[in-house]
Amino acid sequence: MKLIIINGPNLNLLGKREPDTYGNKDFESFFSELQFKFKSVELSYYQSNIEGELIDAIQKADEDFDGIILNAAAYTHTSVGIGDAVKAIKIPVVEVHISNTFSREEFRHKSYISSGARGVILGFGLQSYELAIQSFLNDPE
Repeated sequence: MKLIIINGPNLNLLGKREPDTYGNKDFESFFSELQFKFKSVELSYYQSNIEGELIDAIQKADEDFDGIILNAAAYTHTSVGIGDAVKAIKIPVVEVHISNTFSREEFRHKSYISSGARGVILGFGLQSYELAIQSFLNDPE
């Protein structure tokens, strides 16, 4: 199974940015741990702060991967384009958030991605990504 994790804006600052909300670990270190833990899965990782690049990555992933784990970060709540890209592809997408977006500001309660996603996992810190991988292993279709 080939999965790609696609992270949106400011997630390149994990470990430095708002550690009370996002924790102290940078994503590259965590990604190495995921690769070690899920050896049966071919994991790739992509991050961009640019909306159009995220849309391009989602579209390209449809050709190369069995599924996407998508944390579009703030674009979750603003990007119709990313939501449309998720709906336009054939492979399943699991929407992930590190924080519980429903316990945060009101504008974070709306997702333009959820209606096209296979499922949504939020509020479990970085473990949200592990749960998403496990969801693909439990139900690869």
